[in-house]
Amino acid sequence: MARAKPPATTAAKLELPIREIEWAIKRIDDRVVELENFDISTVTRSTPELNALSASIAGTLERAFGENTSAYQRYSAATKLQHVSITISIDGQHRHVDYQGPTQQNITRSIALLKAAQSSLKDDLEFLQENSEPEPPVIGSSIKSRRVFVVHGHDEGARETVARFLMQLAFEPIILHEQANRGGTVMEKIEKHGEVGFAVVLLTPDDEGCAKGGTPEPRARQNVLLELGYFLGRLGRDKVCALKRGTVEIPSDFAGVVWESMDGNGWKQALGRELEAAGHVIDWNKVMRA
Repeated sequence: MARAKPPATTAAKLELPIREIEWAIKRIDDRVVELENFDISTVTRSTPELNALSASIAGTLERAFGENTSAYQRYSAATKLQHVSITISIDGQHRHVDYQGPTQQNITRSIALLKAAQSSLKDDLEFLQENSEPEPPVIGSSIKSRRVFVVHGHDEGARETVARFLMQLAFEPIILHEQANRGGTVMEKIEKHGEVGFAVVLLTPDDEGCAKGGTPEPRARQNVLLELGYFLGRLGRDKVCALKRGTVEIPSDFAGVVWESMDGNGWKQALGRELEAAGHVIDWNKVMRA
């Protein structure tokens, strides 16, 4: 008789350093603001904006507590925003379904859960601040200069890997879709959050394109190339690093841009060198352990 397998153990939560906890608290604040400003009158049976917000909340909680940890599971209901209704019509008549009322209840529940998650992180932060040795000051680098804008396409794995690596080096990754819209256009959001000291651009094969009559080849999304050009102009070439994954066509207009392959493990050391060359202090022990 075969023995039943013991249940898989679930980690409690990630053990984050002080800087990453502060980052997570701020990101949860952003998610709460987005929920509070959401226009409930736009809700229908399927609302893409609501689904995008759910995904954004899930990403924030995963990076704050760790994927599939017990802490994440405790607050995971905050990601369930869209009301799903199953109706059975006996007499064949169309029946009105109220999606807005139940969805508003889900949003209210989500805000409460996010604030509870934030409170838990604040407790962790207070404990670490009282029981940890103070971090050495960053020499020759302002707080603003430790902000790094991460330009990305559809490759979420590449985006999250780079963001986690930057946080381990005491940088604050700025990811556009995680910032509150506040009624602004994409370019207005980029300008608002573009006060950074460095930019990392992820060139991943998300689209296909070619000259008229040619054979389609993998290429980065057009918004990624637009933002690459924007930060080259705003920061200068020495403060922009492109990371390329897979086979991606790089436009000739961007010749001279520093880019590194993400297909191996050497990109972390390469990015660390570029950040150091741009004037940032890098802890190479953390780079090698990442």
